Amino acid sequence: MRELEREPSPDTSARARLAIVGRGRVGSALAGGLSRVGYEVSGPLGRGADGVGCDAVLLCVPDAEIACAAAHVALGPLVGHCSGATGLAELTPHEGFSLHPLMTVTAEGADFAGAGAAIAGTTPRALELAAELAAALGMRPVEVAEHRRAAYHAAASIASNFLVTLQAAAERIASEVGLERDQLMPLVRATVDNWARLGPERALTGPVARGDEVTIARQRAAVADVAPDLVPLFDELVTATRALAAGQDSRGADCHREPQPA
Repeated sequence: MRELEREPSPDTSARARLAIVGRGRVGSALAGGLSRVGYEVSGPLGRGADGVGCDAVLLCVPDAEIACAAAHVALGPLVGHCSGATGLAELTPHEGFSLHPLMTVTAEGADFAGAGAAIAGTTPRALELAAELAAALGMRPVEVAEHRRAAYHAAASIASNFLVTLQAAAERIASEVGLERDQLMPLVRATVDNWARLGPERALTGPVARGDEVTIARQRAAVADVAPDLVPLFDELVTATRALAAGQDSRGADCHREPQPA
């Protein structure tokens, strides 16, 4: 991946006229965000919009619908999509680009400022527009090669979607002892902050990092008692955490790690 540096242009008169296709969360958030930073935006529009009169059309539709939505767009405008895993072939025969904000978007919207953005383009002009839109929203554009898009998107899913799944499991077990979500939140926030600041090896704490097998066994028995279906997940996480605590990355290479305090 190659991070691109670009400052948003203060000259809004030269900015592309955009059509946003897709009325879901991402389409609505991008339409609002780009309008606020000075772009002339049509939309979000329904699928089937042809983009006539626009310089670029950004498709914010499910991955399986990208090719169909692109086929409805008249030849002429640049055509982009917001998928993290899909390549640019789905946009043929248009001059295509992609812009995937590395940010979770809920029904309440999203603040894109400071987030990463995976971009690509079939031509230098298309890539330039993708970088421009990302920078205008305050994002840091990174060019992701076609053959790396699935890996990029897997990393995003693990960091975001799977984190929610993991916290749901923790919340479920915590509820059995009277703990609520807001009581877990300070721990979760501090852990994420430590990971961001120190990296995974130095941020790791807890019984696995200490090599406390007695406590791990007690935890496993408790999980088996209150949520037996979560035992396989617990076991897999303990195994992965042991590898991390031993100073090994996913490829088995040694990493230097400071001794874990008791």
